[in-house]
Formats: sequence, C-alpha cells, structure tokens
Amino acid sequence: MEIELADAVAAVRDELLEAAARGAGQDLAFKVGPVELEFAVELRADAKAKTGFKAWVISADAEAGVTRGRTHRVTLTLTPQRPDGSDLLVHGAPSRQQGPGDVSGRIPD
Repeated sequence: MEIELADAVAAVRDELLEAAARGAGQDLAFKVGPVELEFAVELRADAKAKTGFKAWVISADAEAGVTRGRTHRVTLTLTPQRPDGSDLLVHGAPSRQQGPGDVSGRIPD
C-alpha cells in the first residue's frame, strides 16, 4: 500500500484530534508531547507537484521490492498544539476511579 507523506501526517493529526474530541469534558487530561514518525519513502517525479517530486510512504513488503537507492527513511518529530498555540490535551474517562486503584499484589513489598 502506498500513501502520500502528507496524507500519512494528516492521518496522525486526525487521530490526535479524534482522541481529544472523545475526551472532551473528562476529568483526566494528557498533554500531547512530541510525536515521532518514521517512514520509508520513495521519491517519484510528479508533473503535478510544483517541486517536481512527491514523497510516497511505502509499506515494508513494498519496500523489499524497491531498489535500495530509491527508498529513503524519513523521521519527523511533530509537537501538536491548538491553533491558539496552547497544548493539545487528550482526556480520560471521568468514571475512572481516582488514583491507581487497588495495587495489592502488583507492587512488591
């Protein structure tokens, strides 16, 4: 399966926004820190792209059939934030009990 690099990043953004939306109004919040993504990409000439090339994310099985010289590893570090510059928060369920719950038998004495 192949997907444009921009679409892969957009999918991660959409999933983070979905997680934030599902947790709206919850008692527990997680601040989303840097997100690291690593892709195997293949650069291809594209007449429609202004730069002349597009980066396509390829799956591991497709990568095996691609000449090594045309496949590149790209690592992106993204720090999600809201349009106003504030941190993106992902919330937990309010029905969850406070604290870690009963930890007897889980933590050695």
